[in-house]
Amino acid sequence: MATWTAEIFQNEYLPDGATDVHAIITVTCAESGQAGNDGAGAAEAIIIDCSGSMDTPQAKMIAARQAAAAAIGELSDGTWFGVVAGNGGPVIAYPPPALGVGGMVQADTRTRAQANYAVSQLRPRGGTALGMWLTAANDLFARTPAAQKHAILLTDGKNEGETEEQLAVALSRMTGQFQCDCRGVGADWDVNELRGIATAMLGSVDLIADPAEMAADFRSMMQTAMSRGVADAKLRVWAPLGAEVLFVRQVEPTIDDLSARRVAVTNLISAFPTGAWGDESRDYHLAVRVAAKPLGSEQLAARIQLEVGGQVVGQGLVKALWSGDSALTTRINPAVAHYTGQAELADVIQEGLAAKAAGDEVTATFKLGRAAKLAAETGNDEATNRLKKVVDIEDAETGTVRLKRAVSKLDEMALDTSSTKTTRVRPS
Repeated sequence: MATWTAEIFQNEYLPDGATDVHAIITVTCAESGQAGNDGAGAAEAIIIDCSGSMDTPQAKMIAARQAAAAAIGELSDGTWFGVVAGNGGPVIAYPPPALGVGGMVQADTRTRAQANYAVSQLRPRGGTALGMWLTAANDLFARTPAAQKHAILLTDGKNEGETEEQLAVALSRMTGQFQCDCRGVGADWDVNELRGIATAMLGSVDLIADPAEMAADFRSMMQTAMSRGVADAKLRVWAPLGAEVLFVRQVEPTIDDLSARRVAVTNLISAFPTGAWGDESRDYHLAVRVAAKPLGSEQLAARIQLEVGGQVVGQGLVKALWSGDSALTTRINPAVAHYTGQAELADVIQEGLAAKAAGDEVTATFKLGRAAKLAAETGNDEATNRLKKVVDIEDAETGTVRLKRAVSKLDEMALDTSSTKTTRVRPS
């Protein structure tokens, strides 16, 4: 059985008149087991872009078939699975309707071999309709007796077969039904589009610059999915009457704002789904606004609980103490400061790249300069290295940069997709 711990990091001291309380919650899961081992079942959908553009160059389609086969090879016996071929209209490549009776089949030596053969027959044609592809996967999941549901979505292009509104409607219907990790291959897909899907579906988004890297990435994603023995965990937040939860944000290993996923449990308790878990730790940033109290007062600002299968498996307390001692109230908790900087880093990278694409070099230089400064301050070496491919960093301490004149589109996309990846607080 999985074991859980929750640690709270904050400076609970507030100056006179202050109302906002910030805390970092580190949640750790251990002994989670393997996906589906809890008896509730696990299901996987592999959604492969088979549009006409996957034939240019042909290496993309060949690599996609190899990647799908690599993912299928990592499926644990008994895992329900299916393959969706995406083009102008989705096709269930596997299982055939007679075998899956409209749903998925369980992985074993025979079904994996059948699926690999079906994947080997995939050919590029048609266009890109991401919402329809995801809907087809959701239909497979709906006919499958599994509690833990996860998909991998691969595309090389932008959504063409449906409007933004149609995609948004499709996502609203599927949010909470399954998780989805998104990958874009090449330089012709839209980072914001895939990031929107991944955010709605509690998944990740990343760039596969070289098709030759695809199989290893798919294998890794499926290994991670199979190692998640807890189908779903919720972060429950109690706040006192009159208080306001400003936001709940995952800040490590990636930044993901959970606020929009809030589910009211009572008028004082909110639940925020966090998806499936393996043996891992994640950090969350909570901000709560309470009414100011007289100096010397103490208040419980929030109670954090971890809920798995309807049971509370761990909790922590967030406090507020009003003090006139500036030595106490002016201290910023290192974890809160670090992740506040990481969240701003993601924002300014995305804003800087958007300004650059729009031809606004002044804003782009300012934003990417701020990003260089924040990356250095928070020790995010990966962000610094990626920024150096887009700007010349003259002085990281002051955020002085110059835009490079010749920048690879792939380098910009790599910076964009990795902007939400964070680093943990450096040891003091």
